[in-house]
Amino acid sequence: MATLKELAARAEEKGELLSGGHRACLGCGHPIVIRQALLAAKEPVIVGCVTGCLEVTTTIFPYTAWRVPFIHSAFENSAATVSGIEAAYRALKKQGKYDKELRFMAMGGDGGTYDIGFQSLSGAAERGHRMLYLCLDNEAYMNTGIQRSSATPKGAHTTTAPAGKVIPGKQQHRKDLTACMVAHRIPYVAQTIAGNWKDLTTKVEKALAADGPSFINVLSPCPTGWGYKPELTLEMGQLAVDTCFWPIYEVEDGKWKLNHQPTEKKPKKPLVEWLKSQRRFAHLFKATDSEELIAELQERVDQDWEELLAKCE
Repeated sequence: MATLKELAARAEEKGELLSGGHRACLGCGHPIVIRQALLAAKEPVIVGCVTGCLEVTTTIFPYTAWRVPFIHSAFENSAATVSGIEAAYRALKKQGKYDKELRFMAMGGDGGTYDIGFQSLSGAAERGHRMLYLCLDNEAYMNTGIQRSSATPKGAHTTTAPAGKVIPGKQQHRKDLTACMVAHRIPYVAQTIAGNWKDLTTKVEKALAADGPSFINVLSPCPTGWGYKPELTLEMGQLAVDTCFWPIYEVEDGKWKLNHQPTEKKPKKPLVEWLKSQRRFAHLFKATDSEELIAELQERVDQDWEELLAKCE
């Protein structure tokens, strides 16, 4: 996989493929992820993206921040759109009408991936299209006002699951979409974070080299929706890893592999450290009856972590 020196050389050769001047919020994880993902691609890429934070902040007509071919699809069908482009590309190559090597990326937030777009993502995976689906998971519908999604953690405050006297934020645990994609038995599936450039770029390279569908779920912290200082975005992603809330791992041809785990010198941190760092969980530390919920959240993380360790063994 590419070293930092090799990535720097690619950056000098390609230039910036996502330009500055976009409208992403200060501290948004999305531009970090996209710049590094595009840099990791060895071949030219065609990108498709659903409506959401990334699309709205980078493509407001008549401007665009994209310096690669880009197509905006409806909220529910990024995977279907890009799979159609990939199928057309294969047909042209088979007919001898096109001979260049291209790669394809479909993108969406958790709303357009976990929820609204899951059917088209599942269909593209089942059909076997050679494309990478990159999920930019900021754990809510941030673009339209911070509504809960199935990626939102239990207990988080959102505008459609507000914390108050009746309910303590979202009442359901989040969906494990990465495991859902592993169940499709596609060549490559992984989780990573915004901020760990080496892990992210290595996984994008592997995903684009896979002979078939690939999926990467990226935790992309959102200072606006989560409630933390914008300069702490990278630390927020790493803290999610250190508490094992968001393990970074990969499943390559069915083989599970952990990419980071606690050690004696750096043991697993309690989930409460991650919760306390965000305003969306602040109510849990003001109410006297939230101790059980906090304990339940920790228990869920511990259970998921033990199950993941068993799979990786």
